[in-house]
Amino acid sequence: MCRVTSPAAPHGSVREVVGVFLRLGTIAFGGPVAHTAMMREELVRRREWVTDERFVDLMGATNLIPGPNSTELAIHLGHERAGWRGLVWAGVCFIVPAALMVTGLAWAYVEYGETPAFESVLYGVVPVVVAIIAHALTGLLRTVLGFRKDARPRWWLVALAGAALAAYFLGVHELVILTSGAALGALAHLVRHPPRRSAAGAVALPLVWASGEEDRLLTLFLTMLKIGSVLYGSGYVLLAFLDGDFVDRLGWITDQQLSDAISVGQVTPGPVFTTATFIGYLVAGPAGAFVATVGIFAPSFVFVGLLTRLTGWLRANDWTSWLLDGVNATALALMAGVSWQLARTAVVDPITVALFATGLVALLWTRLNSGWLIVAGAFVGILLAPSGLLMM
Repeated sequence: MCRVTSPAAPHGSVREVVGVFLRLGTIAFGGPVAHTAMMREELVRRREWVTDERFVDLMGATNLIPGPNSTELAIHLGHERAGWRGLVWAGVCFIVPAALMVTGLAWAYVEYGETPAFESVLYGVVPVVVAIIAHALTGLLRTVLGFRKDARPRWWLVALAGAALAAYFLGVHELVILTSGAALGALAHLVRHPPRRSAAGAVALPLVWASGEEDRLLTLFLTMLKIGSVLYGSGYVLLAFLDGDFVDRLGWITDQQLSDAISVGQVTPGPVFTTATFIGYLVAGPAGAFVATVGIFAPSFVFVGLLTRLTGWLRANDWTSWLLDGVNATALALMAGVSWQLARTAVVDPITVALFATGLVALLWTRLNSGWLIVAGAFVGILLAPSGLLMM
């Protein structure tokens, strides 16, 4: 039997959407997995904007489209709360703080040849982020796999999640894992409910833009628009696209500059795709930073706008509901794999172990805002980080 989690009518204000996502965009360190965990903590557990069931459906649906998944999840949650205006403002407010920070770092990089060090801040923040992810995973896994008082465990999804996690650690590409999860979910439905008539589904193919060489800003915009329209996968995939276009084809930046841009995108809060902001600044100054940011994120607003029409349909129809279950299970397995790797690099000594444990206990036993935990972790990191520390 499928779980129907159709969206409710938006019933919140744009002002509260702006407040929440401006703050998340300012403190959301740790990459897409951490962003997802923080949104779940803030909007499911504390504010109850959506249920866990609806949250994982939105999360799974964003894995079906190109672009930065955590940003697209933010855009979707804004739409859930405040309609189309919420959709726009959630995305803008989640992106802008990081884009401004990255622009400032790009200015420092151009002027002084280096960016300020963040290692001590990250030393304290990342263990807390790992605790937030671990707490979110426990709740989401119960929802997706059925380990709740009012439901029976769905053992085929448990097996699928285990296989997906194993595939991740064996180095299988994330997109292959997610696609396989969707296919196996649909296959499981066909096994249990053989079709009485044929059915056809529509697949939306992203538009690929070709860029000209006449104007540097236009070329920059169209190239970033193309990347935002077709990119699936992790930051490593983003690196490959940026290298192919801006280092090899256009020759506008060097390999070292690209590596520095990726590093800045990883150590600042908010979307990792703000790497594009850094590259835009290197190519054409502040105007380039703005144009590149708009170009790479614009497709996400379009895709999510289209997806809002389909997510409820995916859950309400029997066979697509099973497909979505498969995607959700494999997406959470990927989330668990990434968080394990993050924990191995961040929880490395008694101080970071204590930060992780304290953060997890606070989340389990209180309703403390996760933002305060991030701030506390940063403060501890600045005070106690070992000298000569090099992270991430």
